[in-house]
Amino acid sequence: MADSLTYLTDENFKETIAHGVTLVDFYATWCGPCRMIAPIVEQLAGMVHDKARIAKIDIDQAQNVTADLQITSVPTLILFKDGKEMKRVVGVKDLDYLLNLVQSYS
Repeated sequence: MADSLTYLTDENFKETIAHGVTLVDFYATWCGPCRMIAPIVEQLAGMVHDKARIAKIDIDQAQNVTADLQITSVPTLILFKDGKEMKRVVGVKDLDYLLNLVQSYS
């Protein structure tokens, strides 16, 4: 299922979120709650891959994007539509919540 996930960097972030619906999981390898939500995000990616892109970005590796978007807590998930931020949620959410979020914009 992880094949459905897109991994983002400072270099490919803007291009990747520019078109369509993209849910981005801002995470850190040292973050316990990030590890808790990771399998949920992976499962979601497998479920919505035809409607939306599910992506992850490591805040320690992508410091420019992290600073630009003022990410202060992880995990933070931001739903983008055609490059614009539509919704931001902080903390661990369950699969139903994330599925409804993606479906409401796709």
